[in-house]
Amino acid sequence: MDLKEIIIKKSKELNIDAIGFTDALPLFNLEEYLKYRYENNKATEFEETDLRKRIDPKLTMENCKTIIVIGLSYNVDYRQKANYKLRGSLSRSSWGVDYHRVVMDKLVQLAKEINKVQDFDYKAYVDTGPLIDRELAYKAGMGYYGKNCNIINQRYGSFIFIGYMLTDLEIDDFDDIVENQCGDCELCLTACPTNALEDSHRLNPKRCISYLTQTKDEIDIDLKKRMGVKIYGCDTCQLVCPKNKDAEKSKHEEFIPYVTKGSIDLKEMLVISNKEFKNKYGHMAGSWRGKKIFKRNAINALNNIEEKNNKELINKLLK
Repeated sequence: MDLKEIIIKKSKELNIDAIGFTDALPLFNLEEYLKYRYENNKATEFEETDLRKRIDPKLTMENCKTIIVIGLSYNVDYRQKANYKLRGSLSRSSWGVDYHRVVMDKLVQLAKEINKVQDFDYKAYVDTGPLIDRELAYKAGMGYYGKNCNIINQRYGSFIFIGYMLTDLEIDDFDDIVENQCGDCELCLTACPTNALEDSHRLNPKRCISYLTQTKDEIDIDLKKRMGVKIYGCDTCQLVCPKNKDAEKSKHEEFIPYVTKGSIDLKEMLVISNKEFKNKYGHMAGSWRGKKIFKRNAINALNNIEEKNNKELINKLLK
């Protein structure tokens, strides 16, 4: 059994849903598009500003030879609704335990298993690295780009968290790119509430509700209305995707929303203290933005529900 086969075997033992391998060559195919995004104010404040670091793995790890990419499905089979009278919605990405911790733990465990076979250097990242993780996943054969710019895995659909490990391992047998399977389908493009999907594989992140629920910048009034009752993230383009309809459900109980049931109590969010917010919601991925952003989004959601007493409720609680 060669090293790649050993790593794949170990990944299955660790309950990692998908794994792929690719080289450390620069992602030159993305360079012009990244420049276009920065020059046209379509890059967000959450992105690495050095374009070279975004495409060249060796600027993060000089001796990198092989990149191992893993995926964990968060498409948990959960339908129970919260009993809050006034509910705001959470993206599935923030339903359970913070995926950054869960995926990073899998990467560290996998690294330990590899070290038992061969000493190696590595650097692991889950959203925190400068490289474009979706492109690495695509290049590593873990899935293809949907028209909504999400990676679609043939087994688990697009509800997958991605993590990657830059390594000095010498693996020559890299995975093939998966052919696009969207065909003529454009359900995600037409379903996007804010028209953030400007064309196939072209997303304006500054119109994306997932971004709008996180940014501290002022949000356009029209976009606020289109956000509906979303408090953190947006799943619209994934929920309409046919590839997710029959996708295998996640086996990771960490992503089941035992605490929130996938919703936020809007009334509570207006009066909750920072300490109470941290104690109750600090386990979630979305909690990193803090109570202030959640409160702002809750007020927006209440305004969008348009019940007569909501404005009175807001005014009363904010006095």
